[in-house]
Amino acid sequence: MLSKRSSGILLHPTSLPGPHGSGDFGVDAYRFVDWLKQAGQTYWQMLPLGEIGPGNSPYMSCSAFAGSVLLIDLAELASQGWLNQSDLNPHPEFRAGHVEYNQVVLFRLERLRRAATRFFANPGKELREYDSFCAEENDWLEDYALFKTIEIRRNGCTWSHWPAELAQRNPASLDRVKEVCETEINFWRFCQWCFSRQWSRLKRYANDNGVHVIGDVPIFVAYQSADVWAHQEIFELDESGQPTVVAGVPPDYFSETGQFWGNPLYRWAAHETSGYAWWIARLKHALKYFDLVRVDHFRGFSEYWEIPADAKNAMYGRWMPGPGAKLFEAFQQAFGQLPIIAEDLGLITPDVIELRDRFSLPGMRILQFAFGDGESNLFLPHNYVPNTIAYTGTHDNDTTLGWWNALPNHEKSFALRYLGSDGSDIHSDMMRALSGSVANTVIFPMQDVLALPGDYRMNFPGQATGNWEWRFSWEQVLPEYTQLLADMSDKYGRM
Repeated sequence: MLSKRSSGILLHPTSLPGPHGSGDFGVDAYRFVDWLKQAGQTYWQMLPLGEIGPGNSPYMSCSAFAGSVLLIDLAELASQGWLNQSDLNPHPEFRAGHVEYNQVVLFRLERLRRAATRFFANPGKELREYDSFCAEENDWLEDYALFKTIEIRRNGCTWSHWPAELAQRNPASLDRVKEVCETEINFWRFCQWCFSRQWSRLKRYANDNGVHVIGDVPIFVAYQSADVWAHQEIFELDESGQPTVVAGVPPDYFSETGQFWGNPLYRWAAHETSGYAWWIARLKHALKYFDLVRVDHFRGFSEYWEIPADAKNAMYGRWMPGPGAKLFEAFQQAFGQLPIIAEDLGLITPDVIELRDRFSLPGMRILQFAFGDGESNLFLPHNYVPNTIAYTGTHDNDTTLGWWNALPNHEKSFALRYLGSDGSDIHSDMMRALSGSVANTVIFPMQDVLALPGDYRMNFPGQATGNWEWRFSWEQVLPEYTQLLADMSDKYGRM
């Protein structure tokens, strides 16, 4: 798929317009697909679609399999008769260009509960579809629904602090929860069914219009997750269920003290013993929802930064060997060709490149990283290879205008010379440079297409609050922006 010249846009669905506090799978998502087609774009890349975690991060989900309930289109539930039109009245404090997560979560969950109550009170012909979904997804759905139910009953308490019979998953104790809390468990199943059928419909519409969807698979999962609770044997935990070591990265471009992610690390020997069954199930699930996936922090499969769980920051860690080729050989046996993009950014060593190239996985090049080291910098377009995904920036970068305004003068001078630019339209000049490169695929963050400054960036690594909140409006999508994309795709053979 990535062997043909193509172009796409990076935009998370929460950043779409819409009346209910955040973007979702509603009419604006379909309108965005129509716009991608009009703009000559082949790919819609997004961030993980799982439930948000601490700091509202989609990379810290409570499940590697469940979808975010915030993305469920409430208007579609009303069309089914499960909500009233009055339920769709937006909260008066919702902001068009910003996600107020505290308000959005309460608003949407309240309406989802109303919809679930009405559905189960009079399920109709959809009950068969719901039951079929629950049966097909039972391997993860049962644990997820139980986890969410117990977590709520325990007021959000960390699972290792639940009563021992629940933390250690005593079958009789779990059966009692299923009996007593059947309504709550059914609610979380209902939400996942709604997510799945709405997403499947949206993806089918995108594919029918020539748009392929790129998903995102975080390498790690959150400690407070159904996955860790249900599969404690494959994570580095002590006898009480506490992590002994956690994930992160050493000091880098984004942080002087590194990034202390805090996710539990994998017990890779246990994964190998199982034939990497959990990872295969995870990738199979992702590829059911996406045409291909970006695997975050690809270096972690070669070697990963292990930080003591009680360390103050990520500086106090060490590199440890990952599963390497064994995992990807297992993937090949399960899937054949691997529709995977390797997120190979940061400090990359020869073993990471060897692993990526052994399985012919495309890597990533970021143009914002290109202008600090002279002509040999691998992020400069003349150093690209075809099997590459090239970006102006990613969700972790500043917008191109924000980056440009903070760039040192010597890097600005080099960039202007290299791009043949006067700097007045730097975001477009950088997009053109990528479009004209040999990289088979180029992806532009929506903020760069809309010429937005740094106030509109999506994420600031190492900053705990204020992330993942940006939304665009259709008024910002000027006709000349659409035409620019279409012209570049046409001129550089990316239609």
